[in-house]
Amino acid sequence: MPSTEVTPTENSLPLSARPRLSAHVRLVFDEVRGHHVLLAPESVMVLNATGAAVLRLCQGQSTLAGIVRELSRRYDHVIVDEVRNFLTRLAARRYLEAGRD
Repeated sequence: MPSTEVTPTENSLPLSARPRLSAHVRLVFDEVRGHHVLLAPESVMVLNATGAAVLRLCQGQSTLAGIVRELSRRYDHVIVDEVRNFLTRLAARRYLEAGRD
């Protein structure tokens, strides 16, 4: 995830969203690359450790706010808008679905 602070837009996922990977996307560890990757039809997205940690929490049960709380328990300096922007970008590319309450 980028380290710059991001301001949410009207297209950003709400904190009440319950993100999960789309049915056609898998999060796996690629032994060759030594990184987690998102596999989708005809595409591979290499993730850093932080991105993989965020996506492992995206099971469709926790809200975005809950995911940020859990990340804050594990890591220092978690910025809500960075997590929201990361997941919003993945949703825009259809890697992620976000159920809403």
